[in-house]
Amino acid sequence: MSLDDMNAKTTESQAAAENAPVRPEAAATAEDGAAVEGSDYTVDAEFHRALIAETLEAYPEKAAKRRAKHLAVNDLTKADCGVRSNVKSVPGVMTQRGCAYAGSKGVVWGPIKDQVGISHGPVGCGHYSWAQRRNYATGHTGIDNFVAMQITSDFQERDIVFGGDKKLAIMIDELETLFPLNHGVSIQSECPVGLIGDDIEGVARAKAKDTGKPVVPVRCEGFRGVSQSLGHHIANDTIRDWILPRDDPDPGFEPTPYDIAVLGDYNIGGDGWSSRILLEEMGLRVIAQWTGDGTMAELKRAQKANLILIHCYRSMNYIARYMEDNFGLPWMEYNFFGPTKIAASLREIADKFDDTIRENCEKMIARYQPGADAVVEKYGPRLKGKKVVLFVGGLRPRHVVGAYEDLGMEVTGTGYEFAHKDDYERTAKEVKDGTLIFDDASGYELDQFIEKMRPDLVGSGIKEKYPTQKMGVPFRQMHSWDYSGPYHGYDGFAVFARDMDAAINNPAWELLSAPWQAA
Repeated sequence: MSLDDMNAKTTESQAAAENAPVRPEAAATAEDGAAVEGSDYTVDAEFHRALIAETLEAYPEKAAKRRAKHLAVNDLTKADCGVRSNVKSVPGVMTQRGCAYAGSKGVVWGPIKDQVGISHGPVGCGHYSWAQRRNYATGHTGIDNFVAMQITSDFQERDIVFGGDKKLAIMIDELETLFPLNHGVSIQSECPVGLIGDDIEGVARAKAKDTGKPVVPVRCEGFRGVSQSLGHHIANDTIRDWILPRDDPDPGFEPTPYDIAVLGDYNIGGDGWSSRILLEEMGLRVIAQWTGDGTMAELKRAQKANLILIHCYRSMNYIARYMEDNFGLPWMEYNFFGPTKIAASLREIADKFDDTIRENCEKMIARYQPGADAVVEKYGPRLKGKKVVLFVGGLRPRHVVGAYEDLGMEVTGTGYEFAHKDDYERTAKEVKDGTLIFDDASGYELDQFIEKMRPDLVGSGIKEKYPTQKMGVPFRQMHSWDYSGPYHGYDGFAVFARDMDAAINNPAWELLSAPWQAA
């Protein structure tokens, strides 16, 4: 029996038992062993509204009223999708969010390769965030690359009682001895540091004076804010206050008309490299890359660019707006997922420059397009019509939609862990009318959506991977590409298509049978 047969029969039996909404295509089946192509079903607004209503019935009245504001069906006649966001999660309801520390250390500061990031506090936070996002960086570990190292002040009970300032100062001295080629230190404060009031700013100023290098205190205690989003903002503010100079940061720098800075690409699985290939082949010069494979010098040099490009809008729009206001640097968002969005973004970037860049852009697109067409020709027939549900952070719930559509797939539901209103305003324009959209979904809500929608693929984080697979639904980890990548650029699109096909069409799914079907 094929997976689609099993999914359909399972969904029908549950619907009969529970009188629950059933995805319209769920009744479609195929002969045993036959390859099943996605049906002509498109997103169904009424089905999704009924699904939201049924899901909310499980909550107490007050919780249901709050959660209802975070679940919606996309309506293209409205300016946004009407989803409330960036508020505290409902107490007692499991959330998939991270904390402010995760946003600062794991996203913004952690990938900067030539600075040593200290996790100031107990060992757990530093250990959990230790090289988990696969931010690739060139260099030699412990010499000029410290991304993969776990450096922590390892708070004990005595540090809570007497404070950790002296320990932190000694630690920075030891780091200078052990790693003399480092170009600076960032202090990522954990929850206890905020509770006991350690003066990390005072230590940072003193040690910056002693070492002659930047020492940046980041007040990113995990309990601050409602999610990791505040950690991004705090980290951006520390770059603004402690790194960006008011005078000339690089007197020997020779500018060109084609200098750009790339922000919000964290080089997960090599994404930054596959993107940079295209930008430089078009004739542009990337003088700064924040923060994947980036350096402290690049943080300072970004203000000399002629244009700032942002890939992850959520994590880096704060500092881009600051540099626009204070240094007069224009910025724009771009999307390098899938050939359609890649070509559109490349042309939009080229239009910011002269005819030489525009001509180079068209020649480059023409050169890469046959390869992209070959990828679609190979994997499109195997993926056409397949339905996808996404629940990720940052940019992916909307940026990857085009890449799926290039393969003939359809995103029927999408949501963010920590988005703001402007993220959903952008998302509403990227997905179809009637698409299910959700913010900060709980584990229960995700289970309900997946069980009743029965998508062909779910793209989310590591916490959602194994429960989804136990439900018999293929899964890809879309925070760090499930140990694959890159997914950005034309090179990345080939990897993306291969991985989606491997997940959905893995023959292992045909070997599954539900317990009630065993007989």
